[in-house]
Amino acid sequence: MKSAFLPDRGVVKVAGEDARNFLNGLVTTDLDRLKPGLGRFGALLTPQGKIIVDFLITEVPAGHGGGFLIDCPKALAESFATKLKFYKLRAKVTVENLDLGVLAAWDGQPAAQPDLAFTDPRNETLGYRILIPEDLKEKLSDLIGAELVEATDYEAHRIALGVPRGGLDFMYSDAFPHETNMDRLAGVDFDKGCYVGQEVVSRMQHRGTARTRSVKVLLDGPSPEAGATILAGDKPVGTIGSTSGGKGIALVRIDRVADALDAGQPLTAGGLALKLAEPDVVRIPAKQPTA
Repeated sequence: MKSAFLPDRGVVKVAGEDARNFLNGLVTTDLDRLKPGLGRFGALLTPQGKIIVDFLITEVPAGHGGGFLIDCPKALAESFATKLKFYKLRAKVTVENLDLGVLAAWDGQPAAQPDLAFTDPRNETLGYRILIPEDLKEKLSDLIGAELVEATDYEAHRIALGVPRGGLDFMYSDAFPHETNMDRLAGVDFDKGCYVGQEVVSRMQHRGTARTRSVKVLLDGPSPEAGATILAGDKPVGTIGSTSGGKGIALVRIDRVADALDAGQPLTAGGLALKLAEPDVVRIPAKQPTA
C-alpha cells in the first residue's frame, strides 16, 4: 500500500446544530446520506450552475465534537470558508479553516482504521483519505502499513483513473458539474432538495445537454503543456489538462471529437499526437443513471 500527503489540500470545518441542513441547502451532495466513517463528493456552485469549489466531505463522530470536515483545494479553503459564512445568515453554524491536510492511501487495504478516514467516494480505486496535520504523515503511514511516497505518485494514480482535478483539468467558476463528470462520480444527488445552482444542473441532466466532458487520453511520446489546444486536423476540439506517464485528462467537445473519430482525423495538442483511452465515451448519452 502507498500513501502520500497532499500539500494542495485544505480542510474546512462546519459545525453547529444547523450544520447539516445549512450545507444541504447549498451543495450538490445529500448530507442526509452521510455519517461518520463515510465520505461524499460534492460542490458549491454559482447560481448559474458553475463550480466554485468541489470537495470531499465526511462527518465527525460525536465523540470528536461532531460537525463536518470538508477536504477541498487549499488555495480555495479560506475563500470557501468566507463564502459559507456569507450564506449562514441566522443559521446556528460555525465555519473554520483548519490547520489540517490530507493523507491519501491506495493500492491495498489499511492495516488499521484511523479517525477521520474514509474511502474516496468518486472511485474506490482512488483509495482512502485521512484528515491529519502534516507532521503526522509518517506516523499514520506506519499505522496503516503504507509506504510514504511523493504527492506526484498520487497524481499519476489519479490521472490514470481519469478523475479531474480543479485548476488543472478544468477552471473553477467556468465549468458545469456535468463537464467534469461529477454526475458520473457520485458528486450530484438529483433527488435531494434545493441547492444553489440546482435548476441549471437538473436541466442539463433532464435534457442531456452536456456537450463538453472530461476524458482520459493516451499520449504518444512527450506530454503537451497543460492548457494546450487539442486539434482534430485544424479544428479545435478541446484542451489538455494534467498528464503523467503517457496518460492524461482532457476537456473536450464530445460531439466534435466523435465527428473526428468517424472521419478518421488524428488528434494533436501542441503538435503532439494523442488518442482517447476510451473512444466510446464520447458517444455515451449525457444523461446517466445517478448514484
